[in-house]
Amino acid sequence: MITGRYEIGSEEESLDLAMRLGESLGAGDVVAFFGGMGLGKTLFTRGIAQGMGLNPDQVSSPTFAIVNKYDGDGKTLYHFDAYRVTGESTLQPTGYFDILGKETMVIEWGENITNFLPISAVRVHLLPGKDKNSRIIIIEDPLERLNEDPGP
Repeated sequence: MITGRYEIGSEEESLDLAMRLGESLGAGDVVAFFGGMGLGKTLFTRGIAQGMGLNPDQVSSPTFAIVNKYDGDGKTLYHFDAYRVTGESTLQPTGYFDILGKETMVIEWGENITNFLPISAVRVHLLPGKDKNSRIIIIEDPLERLNEDPGP
């Protein structure tokens, strides 16, 4: 099962794990990232997009746009940045509540909107590893719906 703790040594390993996660997602699924600045949230989103069959080159940080939308091959991925969200009044104008439950979403800075995340949200914790290129990634799926046999 893809749910678990992973020690990642390179960007390529992060992308591979994220692609496997992306392959498991469908419309209405939410992935929330938890972790500090520069730990690879946007990189992980690129892998998710690729796993969904979307072009990973279109993925960019939504820091200033707040939300980016990626379309392709009959699928849509919404990419939110909740860094500047301070409550419902700043989350409402992003369209979050309109999209929630309808389309696949990834949310950077999930810790800023924990009260508004669905109970079914996949939580991805990104932590620093032993050196600057390594990460510890913890994936939690409360519904245990993620695919079996993630490979090596």
